[in-house]
Amino acid sequence: MMINYREKIIALWTVFLLGILFHTQLGLMPLFHGLSVVESQKAASINELSGIFWLMLGFFMLPMLAIVGTAFTENKLYRVTHFGLTIFYGIMNLMHLVLDLLLPHILWYQIGLMAFLFLIGLLLIFVAYQWMKSPLSRAC
Repeated sequence: MMINYREKIIALWTVFLLGILFHTQLGLMPLFHGLSVVESQKAASINELSGIFWLMLGFFMLPMLAIVGTAFTENKLYRVTHFGLTIFYGIMNLMHLVLDLLLPHILWYQIGLMAFLFLIGLLLIFVAYQWMKSPLSRAC
């Protein structure tokens, strides 16, 4: 039976993207109930936040590109680059989880979600490593 690493990777990236979207939505849910949300940076205009928005776009865009790249690319250079990307996201997830734990008011539902996403990230790293080490298929 052939192990399809690409399908597993695409599924894990999809779960990861849905998780970070829900993480963002959970952070904004108090607004829908008349409560304020935690502010990390005060700004007087939307233009002051454009750098953060570009970084967020990149953070969301790279996994989307990884999904497309994994679906259409089989070569070794892509596999190695992809594995590096999974390591980067694993480190970022761990840092985010630790920083959330250092907040004065810990939102445990967010911690639970971030811990789940960290575990998904570890699984993604493991599967990406297996794919990187596996032989190239002739069918692609």
